[in-house]
Amino acid sequence: MTPPVSAEAATLPLPSPLRRTRARGRVRGVIAMLGPAFVASVAYIDPGNFATNIAGGAKYGYMLLWVIVAANLMAMLVQYLSAKTGIATGKNLPELCREHFRKPVTFGLWLQAEAIAIATDLAEFVGAAIALNLLFGVPPFVAGLMTAVVAFAILALQSRGARKFELAIAGFLGIVFLGFMYDLLHVHVDTGAAAAGLIPHFSGTDSVMLAVGILGATVMPHVVYLHSALTSRRIPAESIEERRELLRFQRLDVVLAMGLAGVINLSMLLVAASLFHTSGLTGVDSIEGAHAGFERLLSGGAALAFAVALLASGLSSSSVGTFAGQVVMQGFIDRRIPLFLRRAVTMAPSLVVLGIGLNASDTLVVSQVVLSFGIPFALVPMVLLTRRKDVMGALVNRRATTVLASIVATLIICLNAFLLQQTFFG
Repeated sequence: MTPPVSAEAATLPLPSPLRRTRARGRVRGVIAMLGPAFVASVAYIDPGNFATNIAGGAKYGYMLLWVIVAANLMAMLVQYLSAKTGIATGKNLPELCREHFRKPVTFGLWLQAEAIAIATDLAEFVGAAIALNLLFGVPPFVAGLMTAVVAFAILALQSRGARKFELAIAGFLGIVFLGFMYDLLHVHVDTGAAAAGLIPHFSGTDSVMLAVGILGATVMPHVVYLHSALTSRRIPAESIEERRELLRFQRLDVVLAMGLAGVINLSMLLVAASLFHTSGLTGVDSIEGAHAGFERLLSGGAALAFAVALLASGLSSSSVGTFAGQVVMQGFIDRRIPLFLRRAVTMAPSLVVLGIGLNASDTLVVSQVVLSFGIPFALVPMVLLTRRKDVMGALVNRRATTVLASIVATLIICLNAFLLQQTFFG
């Protein structure tokens, strides 16, 4: 028999969602606070990273390691600001843009975000299709359709609770990590040359092109929008103190997730440099060529680990990309369309590329350069909004944070401008 509830107990306020989450225990309570950054981090190790990092490592050895480190540090700052935006306002970045910018500006931001979504899908679909072809011999076009089906299945977990979706994505991230750790343990890394690669330098326009591709594959515009949506309503805060507490955990979430993504990206380039560049195979610039190289120079197990990691990357990042696309449309223009229709529209160019047989790895590298050009359109609005006290309240950026974020955005814009000048006028 249930004991009676006293009148005094009945009038006590219920614990807040945050307090209930923290009450799960010292370990479980902390783990439950983590997750959004791991979903965002999958986009930082998508198949585009495979293409750019392998091409960079094979052609230039360890020279572009510094680009990956710099891009990962930028990613940590960018995703932290995005997470903070959601916690401080209870809204995502596209929604805030619609509220605080003029309509033509918002509409333009939406159009470029949709173009970025197509470029993102291009990388993810092509990458997953290559993996299915390498593993099972599936024709590229059919593999693209299979990728769409699996991506929908993963995304369907979102309707059963955000946590199930977060855990599924984290599992895919773990598969990619284990795949590259296996390969890294089977190559010899020249630590001296690797250390020299941490010193910033280039070697001609082609190296700049690859650096911009690596940057575009690392700092991803669509998850700048998405991360703010993942944190905005996940655990509602009932006071400024709770918002600050949530932000502390999101800072930890970002450091852990982006740090793991950074390790994976570094492993990609280290493996390519140690295996291909030192063997004189500087022309390995395709995922298929890399897979063949792993099998020939290492073992069938190394090649299998590489292909499985690529498949996990393509499937998970495709799901995250679709989720981000829905956030972008709803936020910027206050419209929702069925996920099936949204996926059909953005994946169409990818299926065309697979159907007509364009070079898949070249397509991946070009898609990452396109993504790099979209980064400022996500970063600049975020910097402008997070420095405003009327938007962020007590969690408004400190001056030093705004300056640092502005420097990051400026560096990216200048690098892109330099690439254009060298490509068309150099």
